[in-house]
Amino acid sequence: MKIKTLSIRFILGLSVSIGLTSAAFAIPDNLYFHGILVDEPCTIKPGDETVVLDFGNIPDKNLYAYKRTPSKLFQLRLSECDLSIGKSVKITFKGEENQAMAGEGFLAISPGSQASGIAVGLESENGNALPINKETDKMSLTAGDTILNFYAFIQGEPDAIANKSIKRGPFSAIATFYLNYD
Repeated sequence: MKIKTLSIRFILGLSVSIGLTSAAFAIPDNLYFHGILVDEPCTIKPGDETVVLDFGNIPDKNLYAYKRTPSKLFQLRLSECDLSIGKSVKITFKGEENQAMAGEGFLAISPGSQASGIAVGLESENGNALPINKETDKMSLTAGDTILNFYAFIQGEPDAIANKSIKRGPFSAIATFYLNYD
């Protein structure tokens, strides 16, 4: 008889605790959603949301001799551009600025990189410097598809070049681009 009583108490206790647990998660109005609906003239072409640019192997002797690599092209491809909504775009490339070249607008390499003494520079299609974290000049959109050409290069930090202290190894750098339509 004692065993039955313990079993009933256990089941009753379990039922009460399940009921209390369920009640604890039944708080009304505890999930909120928000956002902003906007009308943008273009969309980023599907598959182009992430841009990967591989510089391959860069001999450090080239950085000592020329201070930087040749520029490599990368593109931001916009599609379905509707000029009745906007005719131009300004782009901001945001990321961590290289502190050894502070004020010059170079992108720092990521902390997990083995290489050091280098930075990433960005240029417009015309070869003008595009400082990191600063908005570009207006660029015209075209109806339908718009391709925006940019260039990136690797440059040695001045002290690393002067002291021949560029450290070899893999590196990466990350920036995020923001589109501001006019």
